[in-house]
Amino acid sequence: MSFTRGPKTLQVKADLFVKNRHRLVEALRGKVPSKSAVVLQGGQEKNRYNTDAEDLPFRQESYFFWAFGVHESECYAAIDIDSGKSILFAPRLHPDFAIWEGSINGEDWFQQKYAVDEVHFNDANKIHDVLSGMNASNLLLLKAENTDSGNTLSPANFDGVDKFSCDEKALYPVMAELRVLKTDEELEVLRYASRVASDAHKAAMKHIKPGMYEYQLESLFRHTSYYHGGCRHLAYTCIAASGCNGSILHYGHANAPNAREIKDGDMCLFDMGPEYNCYASDVTTSFPANGKFTDRQKLVYNAVLKANRAVLEAAKPGVRWNDMHELAEKVILSHLKEGGLVVGDVDEMVKSRLGAVFMPHGLGHLLGLDVHDVGGYLGDALPRSNLPGLKSLRTTRTLRERMVITIEPGCYFIDTLLDKALADEKLKKFLVPEKINEFRGQGGVRIEDDVIIWAKGNENMSQVPRTVEEIEKFMAAK
Repeated sequence: MSFTRGPKTLQVKADLFVKNRHRLVEALRGKVPSKSAVVLQGGQEKNRYNTDAEDLPFRQESYFFWAFGVHESECYAAIDIDSGKSILFAPRLHPDFAIWEGSINGEDWFQQKYAVDEVHFNDANKIHDVLSGMNASNLLLLKAENTDSGNTLSPANFDGVDKFSCDEKALYPVMAELRVLKTDEELEVLRYASRVASDAHKAAMKHIKPGMYEYQLESLFRHTSYYHGGCRHLAYTCIAASGCNGSILHYGHANAPNAREIKDGDMCLFDMGPEYNCYASDVTTSFPANGKFTDRQKLVYNAVLKANRAVLEAAKPGVRWNDMHELAEKVILSHLKEGGLVVGDVDEMVKSRLGAVFMPHGLGHLLGLDVHDVGGYLGDALPRSNLPGLKSLRTTRTLRERMVITIEPGCYFIDTLLDKALADEKLKKFLVPEKINEFRGQGGVRIEDDVIIWAKGNENMSQVPRTVEEIEKFMAAK
């Protein structure tokens, strides 16, 4: 059995997750005691308070999905490290489930669908009894901290877990590191998700016109991703910003819900990406709502595009991501200098952190089962910086083949940051206030691509019009 949404969508076989389990077993053997077993707890479907419905369909916890590919909620799973045996524990459903939710499937159905060695319904003490029966004495439980949010995934908890010796430290660095480097099977799904995202972005570019509302373009993006690509979930909240809203980095949330009317002459910044089979995409397009760039828009757009392309070319295995961030800053500042917005030595600007005034976020992030994927501060990562811009980097690692990372330089005109810089003795000497004031209120530009790192040359999975000429030609051919 496999995951698919029809003949025009990608078929994802259970082999992807079988391979991931094998990788995990091989990575742990010799590092943990014999008679060790990995035990993972899947996500639990939670309804809104005082109702029996969710806002969105259930989406599986990512670590659990990486190893087992299971879409159903309230599951547990185990892997015996010595033998490699995989065991899935599915919930035993009440008979009334068949009335309200659909078919109640047996253990054989789960075993065939997810290609595991054994399946047991999770009756009282069942996990404990099965683990004891295979002589597991040391349980490897996943306690995973997110370095961006500070949130921590709690380890699996089940009846009888206290009867075993439990290790909550060994599993996380190994499992997270395996998620950083994608298999061929994972890359195939990520390519598909990025292609769907690209097609949905192009649909938005084709249909936009002044007088529409931002949420209408978000709606079109969602529709295209699901109707044509089979992507029921989005990887994150859509950012469908126009005009001044383009300078709000995480626009689209409850305080700014893609609700503005798009005006003639606005620059749009659409940062949106669907998931397919839980694998994420993350693509940003920036373009004029009326299909024609002004000179000021061209200046900013070309600065960001040059930075994007410079990083795409330079980001090779062995290169540290911090250096790529500073390269992007240098390219953007050089173009702003040519346009008369800043003056002085560009290298000195970068050292003084002027780049963070125009690009306060990090250059990009790892991409996989989570849009901001795990492992950014593992391996040879440097400690998180305290400096503006650099402190927002979601990874400081040296690049390796099979990493999937977003390249997303941006240039924004954010009044708060500009005013602060103009009052800073160290920074104001670089700024030309009267020229910068001409750009205030126009928002910003971000260009984001999903990229696979290869020694032979990086693979850009995002396929949308990028140059000024390509965008204007594409939008004119409606």
